[in-house]
Amino acid sequence: MALDLNSSLEEIPGIGKTIANKLQRLGIKTISDLLFYFPIKYEDFSKIVSIAEIKVGQDCTIKGEILDIKQAKTWQKRMNLTQALVKDNTGTIEIIWFGKNYITNILKKGDLAFFSGKAGITKNKIYFQNPIFEKISKENPPLHTGKIISIYSQTKGLTSRFFRVLIKKTLNLLGNNIKEILPAEILEKYQLPKRKEAFYQIHFPNNLEEAKKARKKFALEELLILELAVLSERIRVQKELAPILPMKTEVIKDFVDSLPFKLTNAQRKTAFQILKDLEKGRPMSRLLQGDVGSGKTVVAAIAILNTVKNGWQVALMAPTEILAKQHFKEISKLLLKYKIRIALLTGKEDKIIAQKLKGEVIEISRKRLLEKTLKGEIDLLIGTQTLIQDKVKFQKLGLVIIDEQHRFGVNQRSKLCKENVAKERLLPHFLSLTATPIPRTLALTLYGDLDISVLDEMPLGRKKIITKVIKPDEKEKLYDFIREEVKQGHQVFVICPRIEKKETEDKESLAEIKAVDEEYEKLSKEIFPDLRVAKLHGRMKPKEKDKIMQDFKKGKIDILVSTSVIEVGIDVPNATVMVIEGAERFGLAQIHQMRGRVGRSNFQSYCFLVSNTKSKKAIARLKAIIEAKDGFELSKKDLIIRGPGSLKGEKQWGIPDITMKSLQDIKLVETAREIAKEILLENPTLSKYPYLKERVLNFKKKIHLE
Repeated sequence: MALDLNSSLEEIPGIGKTIANKLQRLGIKTISDLLFYFPIKYEDFSKIVSIAEIKVGQDCTIKGEILDIKQAKTWQKRMNLTQALVKDNTGTIEIIWFGKNYITNILKKGDLAFFSGKAGITKNKIYFQNPIFEKISKENPPLHTGKIISIYSQTKGLTSRFFRVLIKKTLNLLGNNIKEILPAEILEKYQLPKRKEAFYQIHFPNNLEEAKKARKKFALEELLILELAVLSERIRVQKELAPILPMKTEVIKDFVDSLPFKLTNAQRKTAFQILKDLEKGRPMSRLLQGDVGSGKTVVAAIAILNTVKNGWQVALMAPTEILAKQHFKEISKLLLKYKIRIALLTGKEDKIIAQKLKGEVIEISRKRLLEKTLKGEIDLLIGTQTLIQDKVKFQKLGLVIIDEQHRFGVNQRSKLCKENVAKERLLPHFLSLTATPIPRTLALTLYGDLDISVLDEMPLGRKKIITKVIKPDEKEKLYDFIREEVKQGHQVFVICPRIEKKETEDKESLAEIKAVDEEYEKLSKEIFPDLRVAKLHGRMKPKEKDKIMQDFKKGKIDILVSTSVIEVGIDVPNATVMVIEGAERFGLAQIHQMRGRVGRSNFQSYCFLVSNTKSKKAIARLKAIIEAKDGFELSKKDLIIRGPGSLKGEKQWGIPDITMKSLQDIKLVETAREIAKEILLENPTLSKYPYLKERVLNFKKKIHLE
């Protein structure tokens, strides 16, 4: 049977179960995986010189005959070594390999071979130490020396030499069974090599420019598949029908006028975009992104009010129980006068809370709540992932809102929408909220099936949070500052990376990691025994967590020591200080979210990043936090420093590494998008490009585009 890219590794002659298992540990299961296991770097051994031309410290290759080769031991350390004397027509040179006795089984006296590496000098004598070697034969051109060679990420028993041999053998066995997926006109227009040629060029390049061009070809190929999947999904959704929800102008105007604050222009603009979408009869698919504290909840409340007043239900799904409860309280308060029946459903409580029409909160059983939801007697159901359980059914679901959707698994939005299609076969409208600002080009790619609304204004009166990096030895000054803020009636968050110490961690790690329990004990008993200090973490019981947060909001707690459980959904306007211990251990987006827990009023607020890191990358990230004007600028810096995975969890997103890295090349992203648009405009079903179509379908199966 002929091999192709989908063939398993064990179909390659000579690959047994042992080697196949080792390769699988690197994520290599098929021939395609193997060929896409690209080199991490290249070493240039293409410069072949005579022995007389060798220069100390320079990479080079010599071609010579072995005059003598033997095993020996060093005089001092009694270490095994292999010594060889090699000659060409300009002279001789000694070669030494340490601890590689097997070499004498491969190289013999009289053999002609290439030797590549750096020359050293000792006692005024030039020699080669541990060079790469390769016997010369007429049948096989050099693979490991005398040229640019590929270096791969290695593991025990799988060296770069092994990969070069296996990949070359595999490419030869495949022959012409490597199908091109890019249209010929695209290859010609962008001067890209064909697929087969590109695989040779990326693994066995004649020059570095050739390898660069091959990598660009594969990056563009993968980005194009992503863009086609995203745009074709958009086309598919636009063909579906959704409830027509006319704008209830008088109700919306009354709601806006009744607010205790004035909407920003950005809030008015985005709310109008959403309300116009709801009128169209095609499923709205919109991403509302706004910096922390920019007022996304109020905009969502307008969409909810309009949907319910049109006789349809709304589901709002949040990633955490704390955030779900926060939404329940905030939205219930905002919509109180409009007689909307709101309920809260979480996975950890036997009793479910529901907001009655007159404003009081009652507890009902889960079973009763599910019955009421199915009968249409609940207008707005707020919850966590429990909303996508099979038992949760709506009578007329008109709008689905997901907050911080990048925190959910990849199929959850689809499940919530598709399983609650109304009897008229109408698909619910969809609104996604995120406080992780994403650079526009990246957003158009990752969320290409969504229209994008941006809240780029902060409410009037909000002051910029003063952010500083401090070292652990500056903590005394910090404690004095905290005491002064508390004296003025303000409150403080202290965030630690871990809940408790782990026995497996070494002493250095333990010295760096501030466990919540330890920090709580230290602050409450040693530093601030006269202040009210409490702790909060995800392992506490829901009622206990809820009580602590309520006490903190009511001002009964001065300092709250917590894990990043407070990252989203906590709104305490009186809190003015955020201290983040071990700040280098958090991502930029996460720090930005946590910093957003303060500065939610007219009081000047502060964020202190406690770190003793010496890592240049970590220092650059902390510097970016201080310098960025807003979350959007910060996300651009994060994209440069860490890549797209920091903006949307890579494990949840599941996109291949080459695509994630390519998302940093904005020009390449834009090129891929333009090509995808051209192809779909001319051939929406991709029938003209069967191999490309197959790849897009496979991509969609693996990765649900949210």
